[in-house]
Amino acid sequence: MQNFHFVRAADVAAAVRAGGASPTAQQGARVRFLAGGTTLVDLMKLDVEQPEYVVDINRLPLDEVESTPDGGLLIGALVRNADLAQDEIVQVDYAVLSQALMAGASAQLRNMASTGGNLLQRTRCVYFRDPASPCNKRDPGSGCPAIQGFHRNLAVLGTSEHCVASNPSDMNVALMALEATVHIEGMQGRRTVPIGDFFYLPGDTPQRETVLQAGDLVTHVSLPAPRQGSRSVYLKLRDRASYEFALASAAVVLGIADGRIDHVRVALGGVGTRPWRAPEAEALLQGQAPDEGVFRAAADAALRDARPLRDNGFKVELARRCLVQALRQAAAEPAAAGAGVSR
Repeated sequence: MQNFHFVRAADVAAAVRAGGASPTAQQGARVRFLAGGTTLVDLMKLDVEQPEYVVDINRLPLDEVESTPDGGLLIGALVRNADLAQDEIVQVDYAVLSQALMAGASAQLRNMASTGGNLLQRTRCVYFRDPASPCNKRDPGSGCPAIQGFHRNLAVLGTSEHCVASNPSDMNVALMALEATVHIEGMQGRRTVPIGDFFYLPGDTPQRETVLQAGDLVTHVSLPAPRQGSRSVYLKLRDRASYEFALASAAVVLGIADGRIDHVRVALGGVGTRPWRAPEAEALLQGQAPDEGVFRAAADAALRDARPLRDNGFKVELARRCLVQALRQAAAEPAAAGAGVSR
């Protein structure tokens, strides 16, 4: 770990200034925000991250889960994963999010990890985490040894010749299915970004993972009001039962009326370079009776563009089966009340 300057921000404006407006930031100094530290500190110990300034944001008033006037939910960036998973409204109206959070990491890490930090969680690719190895994400233009090397746990969707690293977050997959919005405060003021537009594909610039710019601070994530009678499920498949990242996962939000699917959102995890929304699957499911045939057709559509490598081709079939099972479970779940809990 390299030496760094430690700054404790008194408010959001001070954090943004420290992150992007100081003379050192303008001169290209590396600045990172610190919340739970469950990803950042690990990467600093490995010398993957070498910030010159670390800005502690833990005293900012961003640790609440609040209902919004339109019936949705506003989640502060500093809300800990355990608290969010156990929130009564989340458990009732956004069950897929609670399930995804509880499937991630360990109880100790969930007690520390924050909503904002989980949103920005870095890949677990072994080459990214090894400073001695080339990695286009760390050092653009140096190459991607994972393509010919160890890639069993990496992506089969959204890859490029420059990067095949997978997004590791469970929470992000649920947020994609819930059509969350990310709230950002930066040097140019406040803005909101739909989560579907928040993450970049690697393309030719795998070092650019999100829309965030220097000094940008994620302050909240908001969820729209739940649809009346919707059901939701998160299913995660992994090498061991706990403290393990997904080989494939599926988040499903489903509404059924008069025996047909009248609303559906599908996202996949473990298989994409970003949390992977599957609109092709949604289009096939919409308006159909919820049966095995249509579930399988939807799963085939979701994985149609997969580009597996030598050792991760099994993920394609695994993700198909994962999605089919998640759809089965969602169709069998009792319908949620929809905005059934108030604060």
